Amino acid sequence: MDGTAGWGARLMNSSITGMSPWIVFTLLLGPGRYEPAAWLALAVAVVLVLVRHRPVFLEVAGLVLFAVLTVVGMIAPPETLRWLETYANEVSDLAVVALAVLSVAARVPLTTPYARKKVPRAFWHTPGFLRANVVVTHAWSLAFLVAALAGGVGDLVLRDPDNLWTAWLIPASALVTAMRFTEWYPAVPRPPVRSLLMPFVGLLIPMGVLVLIHDAAPRWFAVGLIVVGVILARALRKDVVVAKQEGREP
Repeated sequence: MDGTAGWGARLMNSSITGMSPWIVFTLLLGPGRYEPAAWLALAVAVVLVLVRHRPVFLEVAGLVLFAVLTVVGMIAPPETLRWLETYANEVSDLAVVALAVLSVAARVPLTTPYARKKVPRAFWHTPGFLRANVVVTHAWSLAFLVAALAGGVGDLVLRDPDNLWTAWLIPASALVTAMRFTEWYPAVPRPPVRSLLMPFVGLLIPMGVLVLIHDAAPRWFAVGLIVVGVILARALRKDVVVAKQEGREP
């Protein structure tokens, strides 16, 4: 029971959880999937607000945004719904970017409420605490900006809102990197950079498989992604094992 409670507390005290409605919407939205994406993102946002005793701004903002997007999707005429299927992803991604930038300008970064759950009150107003939250919040804003730009390229340049690269692989890579950075950067002592790279390296193999299946790039490129992923994963894993044996890994 204690282990379960501890796992649940860690989950709720992570800014990754606060970003989860946007992550769900970003990765699920596409032609013909607007309403399921909006409903699922809204459901996640509702659960986050209901289970938390004291609402967090990021989660309330997500609830409001996805409630609006869901209602609009229910009453929108077909042409508006097609526009939403194409561009709502960029709208939601840029909304996170705007919230992140404004929160940093107000000196209350979006990740602050989650970080306060993990750090004694005495450190809440120290420069190091603020700097860590500014950096992590900027990492999230950069990840969603990359997702928005990728989506814009797919929608406006390639005219393919469901393009494997712009709708899935690039946004997923950016978001996974932000997730790992969120855990890596504030850690004391901070783990070596190789541990930051592990999740992204792990993406290379499934990325290569998907590219191969969907014929989204030359076959040699897809195979190269898989081979590089396997080689790097083995090298990083071996390095971590050696570091632990030598006592260098926390």
